[in-house]
Amino acid sequence: MLTLEAAKHMAEVGLNKARQMGIRIAISIVDDGGHLLVLNRMERTRIASVEISKNKAWTSISMQQPTANLTQSAQPGGPAFGINTTHEGRLVILAGGIPLKIGDHFVGGVGVSGGSAAQDIEIATAAVQAFESMVAGMSNGANVNARIGSYRY
Repeated sequence: MLTLEAAKHMAEVGLNKARQMGIRIAISIVDDGGHLLVLNRMERTRIASVEISKNKAWTSISMQQPTANLTQSAQPGGPAFGINTTHEGRLVILAGGIPLKIGDHFVGGVGVSGGSAAQDIEIATAAVQAFESMVAGMSNGANVNARIGSYRY
């Protein structure tokens, strides 16, 4: 289970990473039902980044895969072409959303928006690694993983 405290910590790690990179972002953490636990927006972050980060987190848990994996398959001619028009446009095919897993169970998702695709992935990955460290420390090495994705930028 993803706790509020863990989500807050992940968001703070993501914000610190963004500060180190010199970019302004919004970061969202959702639970296993796609419900928002934490949303943090840095000062002067683009307004659109807020909703995009929430939808990236929601997409990653609802599709049980990183949003970057949808980027290629949703292109014209791809097997998921048009998927981003479903769910009232809430499904996001932009990179930066990563689901969280403990063993075989999806427990939440993280979404980052504000940088380039590669920057959003890097920040989301930092938050995921914080999650992995927390869970590994509490579960004595249980199978914890987050599907970072296979798409390269």
